[in-house]
Amino acid sequence: MAKKNQTQHVCSACGAAHTKWMGQCPDCKAWNTLVETVAQPDTASANRFASWTGTRAKAVELKDVKSAEYPRMDTGLEEFNRVLGGGMVPGSVVLIGGDPGIGKSTLLLQALASMGKNDKVVYVAGEESPQQVKLRAERLGLGETPMQILPEIELEKILMDLEEGQPKVAVIDSIQTVYSAALQSAPGTVAQVRECAAHLTRLAKSKNISLILVGHVTKEGTLAGPRVLEHIVDTVLYFEGEEGSSFRMIRAIKNRFGSANELGVFSMGESGLEEVSNPSSMFLTAHEKPVSGSCILTAMEGNRPFLVEVQALVEDAPTPNPKRYASGVDVSRLQMLLAVLNKHTGIVAHDQNVYIKVVGGVRLTEPAADLAVLLAAHSSLVNRPLPPGLIVFGEVGLAGELRAVSNADTRLREAVKLGFTQAIIPAQCKLRKPIDGISVTAVTRVDHAINCLREVRAAA
Repeated sequence: MAKKNQTQHVCSACGAAHTKWMGQCPDCKAWNTLVETVAQPDTASANRFASWTGTRAKAVELKDVKSAEYPRMDTGLEEFNRVLGGGMVPGSVVLIGGDPGIGKSTLLLQALASMGKNDKVVYVAGEESPQQVKLRAERLGLGETPMQILPEIELEKILMDLEEGQPKVAVIDSIQTVYSAALQSAPGTVAQVRECAAHLTRLAKSKNISLILVGHVTKEGTLAGPRVLEHIVDTVLYFEGEEGSSFRMIRAIKNRFGSANELGVFSMGESGLEEVSNPSSMFLTAHEKPVSGSCILTAMEGNRPFLVEVQALVEDAPTPNPKRYASGVDVSRLQMLLAVLNKHTGIVAHDQNVYIKVVGGVRLTEPAADLAVLLAAHSSLVNRPLPPGLIVFGEVGLAGELRAVSNADTRLREAVKLGFTQAIIPAQCKLRKPIDGISVTAVTRVDHAINCLREVRAAA
């Protein structure tokens, strides 16, 4: 009688293995993440890691380690270079995720076409045939660019081809389709994704190959597979965009060779992704006359300032349970700001439907957006537009105080470039020197900011 394979339940979030299924992973506390997989025998585990053993490394003094400069490879896309920290670093491993059809393959095909002019590049197609890749390249006008296509999903064959070919850059599209013959589980499972990514990373480091892994995302918008995958790679990028919009944004979440939270902006056109060098103009709306519920914020993504419009709609709620909707900001953050508005300004909004939207599909995560959200909601509630030419930024505390945010000088200079003449900022923001062309009002509390708006309206 054939021996039945033993199974175990592996958490897709943290990779922890358990003997039975549970609703919540005891290790990372995530819900409904345990997936049944075939348990591997000890001999198979030993064989998988046999190639990792070698000469033992020795500890060295930090002062004796020589620092090295990492040469960068130009991807041909300045926005992509910005997010990577200046370009691709030889031997680095980049993980990029995004919704299906967002443009991940298009972006990487354009980057490979540019880098392939000077270096050898390989596109490992695990989801498409060479003919499909060729058709997409022709639509982008890249049909004659030097690039190798490898239609393969078996890990051992991919490693052999990359080791023999010695390319400068390799793209794996996608890591969820790659499988190792040493494992019995299906492609895309936790064990396969973790093992394949580890072996590919080891090859990239040892052969100095710049490796880009394309990852699927879950319904929650996070990268599928174990979280250990994000720890293995050097850089984690998210490709995002609002449904129905032609604009795409690529955001750096982790970067060992550059600053995190950098943002690159693209526009999807007929010839592929086109760079948007001035995103501030894209996120602002040209109103014929001032409208209530609109506030301009100077946001920061990494080292880049850009202006974005925050819109609010506040209306009487016909039901006992008013609605709270937010696009581009966290809903719980909106609830907190409405509570601060009610407590410290005396303006009641708990019986109102409140809708907040950030124009252009931008997702604001920094606390500097608090003041803009609050003033936009207040403007819509009292049905009075904010003064023209005004920009704001600042973090709002639960006591109603305004807290300082970083890079106040850079934010104000960006506003001056686009013709803004007034600004309301926290008093704790220390400016190195006065900014010509803009009148800055420093306030300490939320109610002071609202009083300043009233004074400006009265003077106008």
